[in-house]
Amino acid sequence: MIQLEKVQPISPALMEEVGMSWHTDLDGQPYIADEIVQVTEAETEAYYTAANALYDMYVEAAQHVIDNDLFLALDIPFNLIDPIRRSWENDHRHLYGRFDFAGGVDGLPIKLIEFNADTPTSLFETAIVQWALLKANGMNEAAQFNTVYDSLVKNFQRLVTGEANPQTFGDAYNFQNILFSSMRDLPEDERTVRFLQQMANDAGFQTDFCYMDEVGFLEQEGIFNPAGTRFDYWFKLYPWEDIALQTDGINGILDDITRNTDTVILNPAYTLLFQSKGMMKVLYDLFPDSPYLLETRTEVLQGKKQVAKKMFGREGANTVIYDAAGNILKSIPGEYDRYRTIYQAFADYPQDAQGRSYQAGVFFAWEACGLGFRRGGEILDNLSKFVAHRVV
Repeated sequence: MIQLEKVQPISPALMEEVGMSWHTDLDGQPYIADEIVQVTEAETEAYYTAANALYDMYVEAAQHVIDNDLFLALDIPFNLIDPIRRSWENDHRHLYGRFDFAGGVDGLPIKLIEFNADTPTSLFETAIVQWALLKANGMNEAAQFNTVYDSLVKNFQRLVTGEANPQTFGDAYNFQNILFSSMRDLPEDERTVRFLQQMANDAGFQTDFCYMDEVGFLEQEGIFNPAGTRFDYWFKLYPWEDIALQTDGINGILDDITRNTDTVILNPAYTLLFQSKGMMKVLYDLFPDSPYLLETRTEVLQGKKQVAKKMFGREGANTVIYDAAGNILKSIPGEYDRYRTIYQAFADYPQDAQGRSYQAGVFFAWEACGLGFRRGGEILDNLSKFVAHRVV
């Protein structure tokens, strides 16, 4: 059973003060739990090792998909294939992502559930809120697996230094700038993006922010803010698979911009390969003996409890759990029916005394750098709670 300890929650007023306005869910309950998960140093090291190993496997699997033209098998939109290839061949930097794991505590083995590689959220909660929760309760705020801020600052610097030491950024920097964008009227997305902008500023970049509908695009010149400033990098917290569905021609414009200019988009288009849940079948085909992977197929697994998911879907939508006989145990409807289905062997989540399930989220920026938990039912949906952790 997972080990919890009660803490005094951070007040909604203080949450608002630091810019976290999504502190209360639609069910009227606090989004940040007033309990924290106790983990051991060995457990955090195991999460670190698993995320690092899996990222290397994802890189190898992506190369396999590109070399063998397996885009359709991952449900990759045809109009994103060229941008994916180009961003991969040009070695554009993957800024950050988040692995979701079952297990890792209470003696359960770590198993990969999915990799949120393109537009992962809960970044602010993991990097700042859970640290502040320990500090507010008089606990050692350093007793966490949480180097998210420092790791992302260094990864921003690697946009300029490449594989060299990020500390050489000052010598290599030539006034490159980054434009950050999110959708209007989505406070969680905006706070996440502005948080990333703050880290880029701390890394030494010139930056600006504007909403997605304010960004200017010129096929032969690049990407601009409303004042007409051109930017070397554009970070957009907007899914690549949604860009592919736009009818205003934006995908073609971005394709031309990345073909004709030096503009780099973050996260790069190739992260859509990582984001596709179809990649977990490729991983299982390539690394069937990995202790971190669950059997994953595009057809129903025979005689096994399993989970059916769409290749692109978020917050548990369109997820179904089947027992070994094929009976539906749990399902959540959603809007992602247009995508293909994968079937993944069921993995047990650690649970608390009330039977609530805990999914570990491990952020990755060059290396694994932070741990946080989501709490909910067997399928974690948009009412799942964020639960901090403490190393004991």
